[in-house]
Amino acid sequence: MSTIHWTEDHTTHATRWHSESHTPPPRRIVVADDSLRAATAHRLACEGTALLWRGDFQGARQLLNAMGRRVDRTSHAPGNDPLEAFHLHRRTRAHRARVLGRLLVQLEDGHTLNLRRAPDVREACAAAYGPSRGPVVISLRELLGVLGAWQWRLKGVAVPALKARVHPHYGVFAPVRGEYVDLVALAPVRGRTAFDLGTGTGVLAAVLARRGFAQVVATDISPRALACARDNVQWLGVAARVTVTGPALYPDGRADLVVCNPPWLPGRPSSDLEHGVHDPDSAMLRGFLDGLPAHLTPGGEGWLVLSDLAEHLGLRTRDDLLTLIDKAGLRVADRLDTRPRHPRSRDPRDPLHTARAAEVTSLWRLTVR
Repeated sequence: MSTIHWTEDHTTHATRWHSESHTPPPRRIVVADDSLRAATAHRLACEGTALLWRGDFQGARQLLNAMGRRVDRTSHAPGNDPLEAFHLHRRTRAHRARVLGRLLVQLEDGHTLNLRRAPDVREACAAAYGPSRGPVVISLRELLGVLGAWQWRLKGVAVPALKARVHPHYGVFAPVRGEYVDLVALAPVRGRTAFDLGTGTGVLAAVLARRGFAQVVATDISPRALACARDNVQWLGVAARVTVTGPALYPDGRADLVVCNPPWLPGRPSSDLEHGVHDPDSAMLRGFLDGLPAHLTPGGEGWLVLSDLAEHLGLRTRDDLLTLIDKAGLRVADRLDTRPRHPRSRDPRDPLHTARAAEVTSLWRLTVR
């Protein structure tokens, strides 16, 4: 971790800096409290000055919201070209994250937040960060994300295909879009062994176990995802059938079925959580396809669960995908399609509404040629 410095009460202070999105430590820091106006805070943050908050916690949340409204008012409306709209959307979100990420709070030893009207954040921070290693400064925006993730973990996400809830950990993509889970739950199956590559919360591995596979091996490259999947398969009562292992894409051996739900959009993620959405140079997609022939039993199938949102945005064409499948020595035996059910697909105010409204999520049944 880096160390940041600031002056407070005529004394220079130094504390460790932490950012889950790998944001560099701020070079200029001023101490702020409830007397700071939103317009001033927004201007300072846009200029690159970070604000270390010493006032009321609820006041800090209100200030963050006010700064967000000012950032949104300066955003440009997307054009008609889907690819241009996508890149503008990402730049706008990155700018918003940079500006709002400059409102900071300090966690004391033991993950204690010593601000007026502050909630007890110790359990949530311990779950996200691990044991405390002394005082640390983080952005308020990140802390709110940690608190929100803790509530998701406690309450869980309902998965109708399992008739149960899955409990995502911080930094692990939650299965809030149930249509891809339903595809795996309904596609025709045969065999006794299965691999679930990039398991995340472990939801698809649990579905496969519930569908009768005697042995399911679930992999991921993220230590947080591996811990999350292990907790969930235990919680769901399928730990005897599901082995969680990694960090890796493929485990050793072969299986009758290999399932992969890679990130749906080619591109560089801006945070650990975005690894569930953005796949740099389609690396995971390529790795799954290229490795599939060597990991299928004779007559086995690979299931690629993928949205065509990238095609509607101009990030990848259908021919590009089919070429990758062909070059891997695979053929398409069948394809099951479903339409998204999430609210953004029906929201005309969404900057990517045109692409989202046309989106189809597919389960591609692949076999070796």
